[in-house]
Amino acid sequence: MSDEIVDRILTLFAERGDAAYIGEAVSQTEHALQTAHLAEAAGSPATLIAAALVHDIGHLVDDHAEDSAERGVDARHEALGSRWLARYFGPAVVVPGALHVAAKRYLCAVDPHYLSRLSPASVQSLGLQGGPMDRAEVEAFDAAPYAADAVRLRRWDDEAKIVGWSVPPLEHYRAVLVQALSDAPPEKKPV
Repeated sequence: MSDEIVDRILTLFAERGDAAYIGEAVSQTEHALQTAHLAEAAGSPATLIAAALVHDIGHLVDDHAEDSAERGVDARHEALGSRWLARYFGPAVVVPGALHVAAKRYLCAVDPHYLSRLSPASVQSLGLQGGPMDRAEVEAFDAAPYAADAVRLRRWDDEAKIVGWSVPPLEHYRAVLVQALSDAPPEKKPV
């Protein structure tokens, strides 16, 4: 069954991943592959590499228009994606992706230089996502499980927008996804 789930994920990228990564010069698939490559290059465990690959899967499983941010709509792709992924993966894969938008808001609050490094599209979506966190939100985020992984994922996400960057293809991550599925708690393991 794990092969079927991995095939389904790879098929989503094949069928919908060529769409532009909202407001950026790379596609959804290019962004996902670059983010996963950065996680792998950092020596991350399979679960975090898988999280990096699928952190934006909400864009692929949702039919919101590509220009939703320009229309002032937060499509909440992180919530959509995490609900979809939670059917198969454990929290080590699901939660960092679920928190990657919150991690952007967190970093804007705690790192005085972070906001200036965001792409224009990320700045635009930040406003729709609630802007920088306040002190109480920062404290709650710091205490959340997988918050540190979400921050690492967010930093890779911000770097993964390079046109023409040659990184390993989707198939390279098949074994990582299978490993991440096998690390899921028993109630999430595919039957």
